Amino acid sequence: MPLQCSISSSSRRKPFSSSTLTPRAMEIPRQAHGAALSMVFAMLVATAAVEAQMDACGADLRTFLPSPFSSSRLHCSPVWNNFILRHWQNQDNIVSIILSATYTSGWVGIGFSNDGKMVGSSAMIGWIDNHGRAYIKQYYLGSQTSSGVKVDRGNLLTTDTPPAVVLYGDNIYLAFQVNFSVQLAQPNIILASSAITPNMFHLGEHDDKTTLSFDFSSGDPVSNYYPYQLKRNHGALAMFGWGILLPSGVIVARYLRHKDPLWYYLHVLLQFLGYIIGLAGVVAGIALYNRIHSNFTTHRGLGISVLALGSLQVIAFFLHPNPDSKTRKYWNWYHHWSGRLCLFLAAVNVALGIEIGGANMSWKVIYGAFISVVLITVTFLEIMLWNKLTKASTPGFQMSTCSLES
Repeated sequence: MPLQCSISSSSRRKPFSSSTLTPRAMEIPRQAHGAALSMVFAMLVATAAVEAQMDACGADLRTFLPSPFSSSRLHCSPVWNNFILRHWQNQDNIVSIILSATYTSGWVGIGFSNDGKMVGSSAMIGWIDNHGRAYIKQYYLGSQTSSGVKVDRGNLLTTDTPPAVVLYGDNIYLAFQVNFSVQLAQPNIILASSAITPNMFHLGEHDDKTTLSFDFSSGDPVSNYYPYQLKRNHGALAMFGWGILLPSGVIVARYLRHKDPLWYYLHVLLQFLGYIIGLAGVVAGIALYNRIHSNFTTHRGLGISVLALGSLQVIAFFLHPNPDSKTRKYWNWYHHWSGRLCLFLAAVNVALGIEIGGANMSWKVIYGAFISVVLITVTFLEIMLWNKLTKASTPGFQMSTCSLES
């Protein structure tokens, strides 16, 4: 059952103010009165400093958390950003967990995952609603979509000890117990937060998250951070370089030939920028593979193929023959068809990467919108180009052109 309690403004410490001085104190000499005001100001500063640091591992939880979550046997470790994890594991494999973080609104959560990924994990999520009521619920994260996040579902076996959510100072505390079948050693845990308060128990998308391996047996800090930022960088660089800039360069080369030599410089600029940014995406992908050792062989194989074809295009640029050379025709065939193959494989691989990377809907919308715009634009320009070529090849068009020139 979720914990629901009203969190009033009295749960936050009230600062000292001059109105707390007694009438007797107001009668003291002016110098003493100034000294008293200075002391009050100093105490205000000290109180603010204490509140800013009240979630240090040395904080006394007995003042606001019930037993057993206020036990002195709890191990405490700062784990990520402003998140602090306290825990204690007894001989029956029951783990008491207190997760705290700086809080203004939204929700805070901790999940347990078998493979380090969000999908398939179970999480405990806590928040304070707009009416000051505190909630803590278990969620099963079945997919990236909101429909796949199931409230009051999950694989975490809680105990009869009621969970607790407390807002104390500037921090929220999630306290609960989980009964594991075996001694908990180094599971993959997911930490996440959002500034959006859940509506009817539906979670808003997280603002930030991380996955890490935590040693519950020794209480050691964290290790093996999941490189979410590196994964985002890899996807963004690859999509922008291979999936956006390179197709744009090809469109310029095919449909802006009448703007000579502008089309050529734009084509070369876009292709080189696309290759450099795409290459940076490949480097990020290699670093990501070395961190997580993923087994997406198709994605990796396509990436290598795209890089090889793109590199051959760069080499071909420096080796292109003169326009009047006998080998120029064969160079054109190679340049055009290998470039088209590179673009096709890049588009497939970008879409595949978005899917297997578990990207949110915004990535799919952005890339899908770009592909749609490209297809519509190319179709329109291709029709115009063929109409122009057809008119240019008709005898009547040629005769009228000659008569105009004469």
